[in-house]
Amino acid sequence: MRRFGLIGRDISYSFSPGYFKSKFDALGLADCSYEIFDLPEIDKFPEILSEKHLSGLNVTIPYKTAICPFLDHLDADAAEIGAVNTIRFTKAGLEGYNTDLIGFMNSLRPLLLPTDKAALILGAGGAARAIAFGLTKLGIHYRFVSRSPGKEKLSYGELDGNVLKNFQILINCTPLGTYPQVHAAPPIPYKALTKYHLLYDLIYNPELTTFLQSGQKAGTRIKNGLEMLHLQAEASWEIWNRGEGFRL
Repeated sequence: MRRFGLIGRDISYSFSPGYFKSKFDALGLADCSYEIFDLPEIDKFPEILSEKHLSGLNVTIPYKTAICPFLDHLDADAAEIGAVNTIRFTKAGLEGYNTDLIGFMNSLRPLLLPTDKAALILGAGGAARAIAFGLTKLGIHYRFVSRSPGKEKLSYGELDGNVLKNFQILINCTPLGTYPQVHAAPPIPYKALTKYHLLYDLIYNPELTTFLQSGQKAGTRIKNGLEMLHLQAEASWEIWNRGEGFRL
């Protein structure tokens, strides 16, 4: 028996259980299962470790950063990002990885134009950190946009047409637009969008968020987070199956 699962809060909507069930069925892995571990707070994480047959875990909002102190080792990329979305069980302890990075970079590359030189990252949580790291690897300058602006962050109030002229890519890393805020969207000047912009939303459900709909109306390129999710899930599966692995 090999059990896998997803740690997060208010995540009953997640696609992951269905995705991995289909994968296990296709591979004939009747001894594998994937389930939701909905935690009200990260301090409850050690209780999960009392579960039997655990072989690997994914981590989602809002615990990608908060999970790090509970792990014994971080992959180099995950350590630099400061956020983890994949946990591998080993005899030496719990290893943390960030496959969001892989999923994001591989899904964004085909959309890029030579004119795409800078990006605005909407939000500053664990997922946003992976996005920032990926943009750096792709040679794209970025600025964070946050409700709590600081030295390296813009506020939403600072965004106007002149700012958007200098940032061709806008990436939504906030939960605005997903359940239960399906009609919400980051407060950016949508009227300033042009066909030269690219709107990328990490949200995949609904398929077309208000953020992406607004971009579509303005003639921008748009992309939701579904392909990124598929790619990071496959990368997680590869990590869980390295070597012999270990089960609790």
